[in-house]
Amino acid sequence: MDDDVQRRLDDLAERIARLEGGGQARPAAPALDPEVFWALNGLRERVTDPAGAVLFTGAVRLPTGEHYEWQQGASTGGLLGLDWASAAEVFGALGHPVRLRLLRAVLGGTGTTAALQELDDVGTTGQLYHHLKPLVAAGWLQNAGRGRYRVPGDRVVPLLAVLAAALPPSAD
Repeated sequence: MDDDVQRRLDDLAERIARLEGGGQARPAAPALDPEVFWALNGLRERVTDPAGAVLFTGAVRLPTGEHYEWQQGASTGGLLGLDWASAAEVFGALGHPVRLRLLRAVLGGTGTTAALQELDDVGTTGQLYHHLKPLVAAGWLQNAGRGRYRVPGDRVVPLLAVLAAALPPSAD
């Protein structure tokens, strides 16, 4: 976006803020470096919800050679209006180090129960199934038959996005 268009948008935003805020202008959001925030700037151009929106996207090649591209967005108003309790099971399934280790192993190509059982700290066969069950129920894992598990394709990028959000920002 060129500087003139950005300046005009900022002026418009200030006018709207004065109209909505009883004459008090709110500070405009700082201009973001388009090289760093290209996805955010693209989202801003497309957002229709005045409350804003969130977006996660990814292009992923797993160690197994599988390639996934995924994008999902939601309006802020829509998200704030949802019953968040329905997400508890999905988040809860990720709430144990052994389960995260299992997901990482499956994404890396270790998908059989026999191979997963050999991982350190997984415990007994009963404990392994105890951890696999909530991952399958929440949709993070899928039974691919014959004692094999896989992360469904439409959950690969969301899983990595949740992980990225949970970890401190990296210098990448």
